[in-house]
Amino acid sequence: MLGEFPTYAGAEEVIDRLSDNGFPVEHSRIVGNGLHTMEYVTGRLTSKGAALAGAATGAWFGLFIGLLLGMFSTGSAWLAVLFGSSALGALWMGTFAFLAHWAMRGKRDFSSVKSLEADQYAVQVDATHLDEARRISGVL
Repeated sequence: MLGEFPTYAGAEEVIDRLSDNGFPVEHSRIVGNGLHTMEYVTGRLTSKGAALAGAATGAWFGLFIGLLLGMFSTGSAWLAVLFGSSALGALWMGTFAFLAHWAMRGKRDFSSVKSLEADQYAVQVDATHLDEARRISGVL
């Protein structure tokens, strides 16, 4: 093991330094130790908010479908296909998101983002290249 770091950025910096100095970085790896999940609450979620988020997602999806279908349209009909599919996507996904949130009956009235994090990050290097990595990186 070359060293342990409290952040991923610290471990990444060592690998970057090795790479910049011509070290064969394919013989190294960053290993996260003490893995745990974190859930960051980003705000309150209401039925209206769920419907709006669903409508936005549906509009983008509908726009994508409209672009695909619009390739087979002639003249200005492709604009109708584009806007129509976007509107239908927003309507259906907005309705579905509203009903899905309403069906939860207040059991999860918040939005959040989950991530996988580690307590520390170890930079490991194959034993055959460890001395060279220590010399280049300055990590003892």
